[in-house]
Amino acid sequence: MRLATKTAHQVVAMRRAGLVVARTLAALRDAIVPGATPRDLDALASRLISEAGATPSFLGYHGYPATICTSVNDVVVHGIPDDRPLRSGDVISIDCGAVVDGWHGDSAITVGVGDLDEPVAALVAACERSLTAGIAAMVGHGRLGDIGAAVQASVEESGSYGILTDFTGHGIGRAMHEEPFVPNYRTRRRGPRLDVGVVLAIEPMITLGDPDVSVDADGWTVRTDDGTVSAHVEHTVAITPAGPWVLTAMDGPSTWEEASDSHGAA
Repeated sequence: MRLATKTAHQVVAMRRAGLVVARTLAALRDAIVPGATPRDLDALASRLISEAGATPSFLGYHGYPATICTSVNDVVVHGIPDDRPLRSGDVISIDCGAVVDGWHGDSAITVGVGDLDEPVAALVAACERSLTAGIAAMVGHGRLGDIGAAVQASVEESGSYGILTDFTGHGIGRAMHEEPFVPNYRTRRRGPRLDVGVVLAIEPMITLGDPDVSVDADGWTVRTDDGTVSAHVEHTVAITPAGPWVLTAMDGPSTWEEASDSHGAA
């Protein structure tokens, strides 16, 4: 199997979508305070994406009813925004996608509400470090399986956490979900080669307990079976001649030429 690649022009178009997502998530991060509701955050995201001239990736996707996913505490992914106020000590994952000129950007953050207990804060930090490790493994002439191996190694170095295997990262481009699946764990084979122009959404999901999860009756909400807290982070990343270019980062290059320079890609 050979992974599909995007042209330099197409990757730059995805960077525009990625910046909309990055700016939306930055505003949402600031809005996550005790008393705010996930539905408030969804309304803010909807307004910001619209004002940027983009459209939400998630709204209407297979019938999904909101602009963002808001996953609180034991909900790992795909939580539907509701009216329950956030409380100090909660942790919330926000997954956001936007489309600009037909190209998608997709990213997620996990944020503590007020002060977090130390084990929960450590979980979030471990998840963020594992994403950084996965991105660093996304280099030309590497292999797809190197990403998951790097994520797992980072998680295991951080502590004893559960790594979800039922849900993975994915390819992204004209469609929000494209081939391939991007596991967050070691696989028996290293998989296909990573070439310049490959674009993937890398998204580790880890828990304080066991990695087993179930889907609620709404058909969307994925929560831990043992009720333990989870964390989920994500970036859309392209491979350039100089290495990974995080298309959903607030900072970094804005052109293919800048990203392809050895000092500007990551």
